[in-house]
Amino acid sequence: MSLFLALEEDYLEKLNHVERKKHVQKIKIVRHLYVKGARSNADICGRFSISSPTSMALLNELMAEGLVERQGRGESVGGRKPELYGLRNNSLFVLSINMEKFSTRMAIFDNNNNNITGTHTFPIRISKDLRALEELHQHASSLILSSGIDEQKLMGIGLSLPGLVASKEGGSYTYLQTGQNQMPLQELLTLKFSKPVYIQNDVKSATLAEYRFGAAQGKKDALVLTLDWGIGLGVIMDGKLRIGTSGFAGEFGHVPFVEDGILCHCGKRGCLETVASGSALARMAREGMQSGQDTLLKELSGRELEKIEPHEVIEAANEGDQYAIQILAETGRNLGKGIAMLIQLFNPELIIIGGKMAEARQYITTPIQQSINTYCMTQLRERTVVALSRLGQEAGILGPVAAVMENIFENRIESIK
Repeated sequence: MSLFLALEEDYLEKLNHVERKKHVQKIKIVRHLYVKGARSNADICGRFSISSPTSMALLNELMAEGLVERQGRGESVGGRKPELYGLRNNSLFVLSINMEKFSTRMAIFDNNNNNITGTHTFPIRISKDLRALEELHQHASSLILSSGIDEQKLMGIGLSLPGLVASKEGGSYTYLQTGQNQMPLQELLTLKFSKPVYIQNDVKSATLAEYRFGAAQGKKDALVLTLDWGIGLGVIMDGKLRIGTSGFAGEFGHVPFVEDGILCHCGKRGCLETVASGSALARMAREGMQSGQDTLLKELSGRELEKIEPHEVIEAANEGDQYAIQILAETGRNLGKGIAMLIQLFNPELIIIGGKMAEARQYITTPIQQSINTYCMTQLRERTVVALSRLGQEAGILGPVAAVMENIFENRIESIK
């Protein structure tokens, strides 16, 4: 019986101690191959402190179940090249859902992170209550059905959404809120889909993607800043995503920054987001046009000024518009001052800048670095690399995959013990 299809409660009750131990070992091997890629028998023996015959017996069972296959030979340090074992494509699947304010992206990935359906975008507007839930479920169910996958092989569903998400308790305090007497969002979705569902804040989800698949891979201490309409922060410390007591760690955009500043949507005045986010950039663009600034952005005046978006300012900057470059530089300087604080607090080896505003590239990174040089201690800043995300917008759809994989193996192991 397949490793992941066998873990029903009635089946587990029939397992003796030795059989349970073997199941745990097999799940650990699958997790190891997922995270590290194809590995030799010797590597697996060393990683889990088991004998070569035991390791081979477990690998043979996993190959018989269709999860693992031989994948060529590795490098040799003398003698025969070792045979490598890796996860077979399309053995297991994860549905990834990335909800934004005005649209939702979905894709199904296999166990080797291949996007087997392509990324589909649906006009689902996220709601504060559960109104959007039925539409979300309908589109997700249709995607699963049209993909042609064996639904028994669907390990779980990952959902990332903006706002305050308490991932430990499975609830959201900003969007898709459940009432006091209702079950948490994660539990509600698990019942609706009849599959394990894991929810995570969008920034922390993107941080997991950077850690598993992006520039932070292999790093112990890294920060991920997502710059869109707001500012989000994900923290990797000692090789682990840190979420805080309630799951709300990283609300960097709402640290006090300007005394008696502009009113922030959170209700406080002078938050960093009011001077260093996509919202701030759009506001400065509107103010510039209203005050008669000579700018390419005036071409937008035929539309409603309130609908100007950050990407339009970035496009103008890339065309050489000096006012667009100027307000991007001001945004970057403010952001860099905030990042200097983060460097002195966390002493990271890497800071990744992602999100839509990262598309401004040197127009945002140069002023950021200048502020870091001005406000951060030399000994700390010299050990920190600031880099743009290699994943770009893909971090948003890869993040829920990582969130499922982070949880599903541990939960399966706990269910056997």
